[in-house]
Amino acid sequence: MTKLLLSLHVLASILAVGPVTVAASMFPRYARPPAPGGTGAGGGTGAGDHDLRTAAFLHKICRGYAMVGIAVPVLGLATGAQMGVLGDAWLLVSIVLTTVAAAVLMAMVLPGQRELLGEEEGTVAERRAAAGRLAMTTGIFNLLWATVVVLMIVRPGSTTGA
Repeated sequence: MTKLLLSLHVLASILAVGPVTVAASMFPRYARPPAPGGTGAGGGTGAGDHDLRTAAFLHKICRGYAMVGIAVPVLGLATGAQMGVLGDAWLLVSIVLTTVAAAVLMAMVLPGQRELLGEEEGTVAERRAAAGRLAMTTGIFNLLWATVVVLMIVRPGSTTGA
């Protein structure tokens, strides 16, 4: 049963958290309006950078997979209970970091994306600054998940294996 739960937990992590991290990372580039003078977010001509249809699609991916992503901590807790490691420090830190990552996603990343999709609000400079802040927040979200992955693999202090 432990192997099944662990397999489902890892699959859910890959299939749910992976798309959110990628889509959230790509979103600011497509939502950022071109700078005055015509250059886009990537420093190119701007023709392929500012694309609110792509940004809206990336936001939809983030929203949808965030809901599916609830399975990751649920399966993780079930796996931890089955393995008898719910009190281990590495798992407790992972639970806290997962909670913080979920809070960052729900309270900052998704609302920031919705704000940038509202084409009419704010000046170009304000919207570009908001896209930059969102990119930074998304980076923090991604670093939190990367830390959780490392803790799941290294498991410092664990006596359950390598």
